[in-house]
Amino acid sequence: MLLLSSVLSLFLAFPDPASLTGLVVDASGRPVPRALVQVVSGGDVSSTTLTESDGSFRIAAAPAACEVQVSLPGFSRAVTACDAGAPMRVTLRVAPVAEAIVVSSTRTEAPAGQAAAATTVFDAADLERRQQPLLADILRDAPGVTVVPAGAPGGVTSLFVRGGESNYTKVLLDGVPLNEPGGAFNLSNLTSENLDRVELVRGANSALYGSDAMTGVLQLFTRRGASPKPDARVAFEAGTFSTARASAGVSGKRAGADYSADVSGLTTDNEVPNNAFDNLTVSGSGGTTLGPGATLRGVLRLERGTSGTPGQSAFGRPDSDAFFQRHDGVWGVTFDQLRGAFHQQAAYGDARSRQRSANLHEDPPYVPSYGDSGAPFTFFDFLYDQRTDLTRHHASYQADGTFTTAAAGTHVDTALVEWEGERATLRDAMEGTTQREGRDNVGLSLQHQALWSRAFVTAGVRFEHNASFGGATVPRVAAAWYVHTGNGAIGTTRIHGTAGTGIKEPNLLQSFSTNPYFLGNPDLKPERSRGVDAGIEQRLARDRVRVDATWFANRYRDIIALGPSDPATFASQYFNIGLTRARGLELSGDVALVAGVRARAGYTFVDSKILESTSEFSEVFKEGNPAFRRPRHSGYVDVAWLGGRGSVSLIGTFVGERSDSDFVSFFPPILTNAAYASWDARATAVLTRALSLTLAIDNLADSRHMEPLGYPVLSRALRGGVRVRF
Repeated sequence: MLLLSSVLSLFLAFPDPASLTGLVVDASGRPVPRALVQVVSGGDVSSTTLTESDGSFRIAAAPAACEVQVSLPGFSRAVTACDAGAPMRVTLRVAPVAEAIVVSSTRTEAPAGQAAAATTVFDAADLERRQQPLLADILRDAPGVTVVPAGAPGGVTSLFVRGGESNYTKVLLDGVPLNEPGGAFNLSNLTSENLDRVELVRGANSALYGSDAMTGVLQLFTRRGASPKPDARVAFEAGTFSTARASAGVSGKRAGADYSADVSGLTTDNEVPNNAFDNLTVSGSGGTTLGPGATLRGVLRLERGTSGTPGQSAFGRPDSDAFFQRHDGVWGVTFDQLRGAFHQQAAYGDARSRQRSANLHEDPPYVPSYGDSGAPFTFFDFLYDQRTDLTRHHASYQADGTFTTAAAGTHVDTALVEWEGERATLRDAMEGTTQREGRDNVGLSLQHQALWSRAFVTAGVRFEHNASFGGATVPRVAAAWYVHTGNGAIGTTRIHGTAGTGIKEPNLLQSFSTNPYFLGNPDLKPERSRGVDAGIEQRLARDRVRVDATWFANRYRDIIALGPSDPATFASQYFNIGLTRARGLELSGDVALVAGVRARAGYTFVDSKILESTSEFSEVFKEGNPAFRRPRHSGYVDVAWLGGRGSVSLIGTFVGERSDSDFVSFFPPILTNAAYASWDARATAVLTRALSLTLAIDNLADSRHMEPLGYPVLSRALRGGVRVRF
């Protein structure tokens, strides 16, 4: 009895520590994943863990008297007393310069700093404030990015990232790939309507996304309903060049289900004859809870656009009737389930594009000229009627497992398998020919994330089997280290870096064309990239300033281009014949020193060089030249005042001199495009809770530059409008 009493006395004197559970959310109630949770007792840290993807945490054993400290760069630290009696709820207040939670870097929810990859995020507030109908105009304000539209809105629009080609960026909508087979994606028809946020990840990422992710990943996320009361909105604006834009939408969330639907239209005559652009966008998403931790979600987006294509109107008369029609449709469904440390997701998506490029009537001949340059011969109209139907099926299954140990930190393992079925029908309506092609591709990705309180390492590899080029293995590694944490005058210091490889399959024409003048090659290898980057991020002035500097070096090889196969007949075939390197520096910063005033700015230096030419007879593509249409210097600035009664923004884009071509055999030839600066202004006046007025001025300084050579941009344009919410 005495021994038993002694044991009981010791047991009561040192009670078994109780477990702590809780949820960490931001001010809007959204879960905050991977926040650092520490249990402190007597000034010492007794336990440490990270929140799960749903913001939850669990401490198996906590002292009787303790406090919980929760921190994450970009948020203010939260401290609360331990409460083992019930699940705790901890709210992190967003810092003046906030941290974004991203998905595209690792295909799991993570703070952008921990994911290590260079990532730019535009949220719903950014999209609404900037009043840009076309998404391409918003992407200009990202480091390492060059956007090249063919003149006015509606023209072919290309995206270049870190000196790579325009078909080197993977584009997705809620996980569904949108690229054409071979990586091409024309941004001309893609609007900013009904989007919740846009994530742009820079760097080779084929280890997670397979073909096309050579220099980056661009992912669009559809708006989701959040309010129990339906949120209805209507907007209309009109302006110069007979521009009109209208939209209507509704969203909400109730009883475990959410929904969002939107329809919008844009029409403009632009400034040049036969350059009108009309677009209709229909978008929607919906989700429902199937049980504890399980959801089913669907997404739909339709884009229909028609634009006149006057050609290089700066060099001569515009074409009077040529046009381009594009009808895009994408839908997808996703089953998602989270059970404790295990997460799984199964998804299917279908992206289709029906395109027609036609010139049906012959225009008079002309001799191009510009300034002191002129063509040595007369140009004649060329009639055509090309029709392309593309379908990209996509199915995937992803499983994530998370485990935490006291000694080795938190670890997240991901296994992903994907299948893509690419189908194309190419028709020449004038020649009466039809060509149907397709291929099936399978990829398996494995990824491991090791997470500690200050260090975060991600390593992954993908095994890709493509019906065109066979097998390929592409690895990637990323790491971030918080050298110093805190939110004082000298705040968090983060060192980050990535290294990876990318692949891009040939397009269907390059693989299967039967035309002797651009004959397909079934033995083509994939184009490949190898990229590394390293940088440092510093937060200052109590998280009111953030600056980041990132150095990168990329190498692009096996670039596919036409090469002569029979000089006597001018027959040509596609070969892997190109090699280019690009290295440079990305600088970016965010400032929120004064209440209501926000500023973003960035500068990119790209030193690119053609090492092996894709066209031995071209002056602009010869070895030693910089990469085509990729400026050596570029930058942006976005200054905004945000108040309770409205906002005012001034947005500037700066592009330096770059390699280009007149493509009309001018003498003397024009081989460079001049530098330019373009400014836009935006204003919103909130009259009542339901009514706002908007004003947008594009090209405020009336710059007269060309993008690219021969395609003049619009002169100064004004739009005014009204927004109503119910």
